[in-house]
Amino acid sequence: MLGMAMMMPALLMGQPKWYKKAAKAVFTLKTFDSKGQMIASCNGFYIDADGKALAAYAPFKGAYKAIIIDASGKQNNVSLILGANEMYDVVKFKVDTKKAQPLTMAPADADDDSKVWLIGYPAGNTKTCIEGTVNKSETVAGEYKYYTISMENREGFDCCPIADSDGRLIGIMQPGGTGGKVYALSARYAESLIIKGLSVNDPALKAIDIKKDLPDDPQQAILTLFISSSSSDTLAHAGIVDDFIAKFPTLPDGYVSRAHLEVTKNRFADADADMAKAIEVAEKKEDIHYNYARMIYNHLLTSAHPYEAWTYDKAIGEADAAYAANPMMAYRQLKAQILYSNVKYQEAFDTYQTIINSREANADIWFEASQCKSALNDTTAQMALLDSCIATFSKPYLKTAAPYILARANAQIIAKKYRAAVADLTTYEALMQTEVNANFYYRRHQAELEGRMFQQALNDITKCTELEPTNTFYMAERASLLIRVSMIDDAIEQANEIVKTDANNSDGYLFLGVAQCIKGNKTEGVANLKRAKDMGDNQAQSLIDKYGK
Repeated sequence: MLGMAMMMPALLMGQPKWYKKAAKAVFTLKTFDSKGQMIASCNGFYIDADGKALAAYAPFKGAYKAIIIDASGKQNNVSLILGANEMYDVVKFKVDTKKAQPLTMAPADADDDSKVWLIGYPAGNTKTCIEGTVNKSETVAGEYKYYTISMENREGFDCCPIADSDGRLIGIMQPGGTGGKVYALSARYAESLIIKGLSVNDPALKAIDIKKDLPDDPQQAILTLFISSSSSDTLAHAGIVDDFIAKFPTLPDGYVSRAHLEVTKNRFADADADMAKAIEVAEKKEDIHYNYARMIYNHLLTSAHPYEAWTYDKAIGEADAAYAANPMMAYRQLKAQILYSNVKYQEAFDTYQTIINSREANADIWFEASQCKSALNDTTAQMALLDSCIATFSKPYLKTAAPYILARANAQIIAKKYRAAVADLTTYEALMQTEVNANFYYRRHQAELEGRMFQQALNDITKCTELEPTNTFYMAERASLLIRVSMIDDAIEQANEIVKTDANNSDGYLFLGVAQCIKGNKTEGVANLKRAKDMGDNQAQSLIDKYGK
C-alpha cells in the first residue's frame, strides 16, 4: 500500500491550502459561430471580481458568441473583448457576471527554479492542481516572461492558470508541451492587453465577431470613433457610436457622430437633438457649433428631404455662435459660403472682406471672394481677386497653385483676354503634365484661335488627335484649322482620315470637299460637298453655291 501511495501522481497529493478557493476562478469556455455551431472549447479564468478573464485566442477566431461554465455549473455570456494577441495565443475579455471569484495577480513574474502550480478546472471531486518548477524563462514584449516549466503534461489543461507557491497568478498555460515540459505566458502580459484607438483595424480583433470594448483613454476612444466612421460597415460604426456615448456621456464626440448617422437615415429631428446635446456637454462649444453649421449647410445643398428647422439662417446662426466663442477664420469662411449658397452674394463678399482686412486670407479666401464678384458680374474685381489669390503662391509654382491658375484662365477667357488665358493654361499644363487630357488641349486651342495664335492652336488640336486618334470631332476641328491656315494637302489627308474612321460622319466629306475645291479639283470637291449635304450638313449648300459655279 505504501508503494502505491508513493506512486500516486503529484496532482492527488499535497494540495496547497489556497487551491480550493483558487480553483473557483477557473471555468470552461465555449465559442460559437454565427450559425450557433460550436467552434472550440477550452479553459479560462477570472482575473478580477468584475468578470475580466483570460483564455486562449484561437477558440475566439471567427466566434460570434462565447459562454463560460464555472465550477458550479453556472453559465454566463462573454460580453466584451478587452484585448487580444494572436501570436501569443491569448485574449482578455469580460464575462457578463455580477461577481466573479478571481485569482490574485502576482506583483512580478516568477524567477527561474521557482516552484509553481497549475490550477486545473475542477471536475467533480477530482483535484487538479499540479506542481512544477520553472526550468527557464525568456523575456517577451519588453518586460514579461515566457516560461518553460518542468511539470507533468496532461491533456485538457491548456489555458489553465499557473500560480506561485502563494497561489498568486503568474502565467497562462500554452499548448504544445511534451515530455514533462509545459509552457506558459506571463499573466501580467495577458492582463496588460488593451484596446487602443487603432485596434479597430487590428486583424486579430477583426477576426472576432464578439463586441469589442472601447479604449478607456478618451483620446484613444475618439480615435476609434474617427477610424470606424470611414468603414463601410455602418452597422459596426453605429454600435461603436452607441458604446462611446454610454462610456463617455460627457464628451460631445459620440453625439456628433450619432447625429451624422441619423442624417443619413433622414432622422433630422434626432440629429438636431443630438447636436444640441453635444453643445450642452462640450467644453469647446465652438467646434460643435461649427460642425452643426456644416451639417445644416450640407443638408441644404444635397438633401432631397427638406427639414423645416434647418434653414440657411439657422446655419449662419451656428457659424456666428462658433465665431463668437472663438474668432477663427474658418468660422467666418463657412458663414460666407452659406451666404453665397443662399444667393446673398454681396453679403458673402462682405464677409470674405472682413477676413481679407484681418490679413488672414489664404488662397481659398481670395478665390471664393472672386466667385462672389463673378456672381455680381464685376469681372474687374473678380480678376483682381484672382490675381491676389495666385500671389499667395511663390514661383516656381507647385501643384497646389494649379486649380487657381486654371480658374483665372477660365475667367480671362470669359473676359476675352485670350492671350493671358493661354499663358495661364500653359503654366497649368507644366504643373499638371501627367493629368492634362485632350479636352484641356482643345480648350487651349480655342483660346489660341481667339487670340489669333494659329500655330499654337494647330499644335494643340494636333495633340488632341494624338491623344484620341479615333475622335472625329477633334479630326474635324484640325481639318478646319488646316484649311484656315492654307495647309490644304494636310487638310485633305485629315479629312480622308475622318471618312476612313467614320464613313457616316458628314464633316469628313465637308472638309474634304472644301479642300479639294480650294486646290482646284472642283468636280470631286463639289461631289463630296453634296454627299455632306445629303447626310444633313447645314453648311454644305452655301459651299456648293460658292464652289459649284
